[in-house]
Amino acid sequence: MSSDLNERDVPGMPSRKRSLVGLLGMIVLVGMGEHMAERFLPLYLQQLAQASTAVLAIGLLAGMDDLLSALYSFPGGYLSDRLGTKRALLVFNALSMVGYLCVILVQTWWAVLLGAAFFISWSAISLPATMDLLSRIVAKNRRAMGVSVISLVRRVPKMLGPVVGGGCIAIWGVGLGVRVAFCAALALALAAAVLQQRMIADDSGERKEPEPDPRKLWDEMPPGLRNLLMSDILIRFCERIPDSFVVVWATRAVLHPVSELTFGWLSAIENITAVLVYVPVAYLADHFGKKPFVLITFGFFTCFPLALMHAQSAGPLAAVFVLRGLKEFGEPTRKALIMDLAPEGRKAAMFGLYYLVRDVVVAFAAFGGALLWRVSPQLNLGTAFVFGVAGTLWFAWRGRDCAPPAGARGVF
Repeated sequence: MSSDLNERDVPGMPSRKRSLVGLLGMIVLVGMGEHMAERFLPLYLQQLAQASTAVLAIGLLAGMDDLLSALYSFPGGYLSDRLGTKRALLVFNALSMVGYLCVILVQTWWAVLLGAAFFISWSAISLPATMDLLSRIVAKNRRAMGVSVISLVRRVPKMLGPVVGGGCIAIWGVGLGVRVAFCAALALALAAAVLQQRMIADDSGERKEPEPDPRKLWDEMPPGLRNLLMSDILIRFCERIPDSFVVVWATRAVLHPVSELTFGWLSAIENITAVLVYVPVAYLADHFGKKPFVLITFGFFTCFPLALMHAQSAGPLAAVFVLRGLKEFGEPTRKALIMDLAPEGRKAAMFGLYYLVRDVVVAFAAFGGALLWRVSPQLNLGTAFVFGVAGTLWFAWRGRDCAPPAGARGVF
């Protein structure tokens, strides 16, 4: 199916737009539930387990997030090609609801980890399916803007979810508050499944025969995409080494700790910052090339752990979370670059393979981050900074752009 919308495509446009609206609505509903509850799981694990066990459990949770998301990414792309977007998303919505029930009904640290093995699967399936859909309805010279629209929609629950989740904890305490948030997540996931079934068209009959062998897909990955993957792995080490401990640092470890509700507002500041830069950066990237904006993004990733190390109260933390929002500066542009570099007819599967390789490797960063944190929080943050420098320099040296053809037209 061509990515350009010519006259023959006009009759199919309402169905495609309806599917996109349904997907965006589902992203908001499921994302709201995720970010109300999942963001505060490290604090919940601290309450459920002894101190030494809690640190390792937090690291294990972060590692599972990367590792299992990676393992689900390739099957997610394969299922998207095999079953179609509608059926694949329904399967993963059901798995998410099973995970929420594990956390709600069983109040132990291992139940949290077991539940996470189910509910992190939805994000893994949504990315290949969403990017494949965009690649078919958005022209090449509008893809950064198209991905930015998706990213803006994802930011709505990321902004509101932590605030609502922090409010639940403020009212009911960490234990009950987290479980209440997961009950809300369960209800929202159910509503999302209903919306998805009503809005998204069944495209299973339109799919090409999927490639089940990741080794064959790896051979099809072009050098430019492999270099982006290498730099992205190093940058994600910078991000994931301290990621699960950011809430612990802000609410427990700094000289003047903030409350959980204040941390929710800091997360909102981060996401508001990201929202403000998405559209102008996407416009510039579509017109002047994607590499410079991806490179700037990697620089923001690199600076975050170093800045966080020196933030000891609410004011400096607010500034650091603005910086954390700026690290999303060119993230939609990076996804659009993956879309450009991926071979035609293999975009969903290639997205799955990209994230499979990246997240399997990066899972070790989360495990290692827990060990580094036990030695010293400063060692954790300093090590993350070093990986960020390496990833930024690699992309500056080996990264490439993919100029879109002039005059292409699409939905956006």
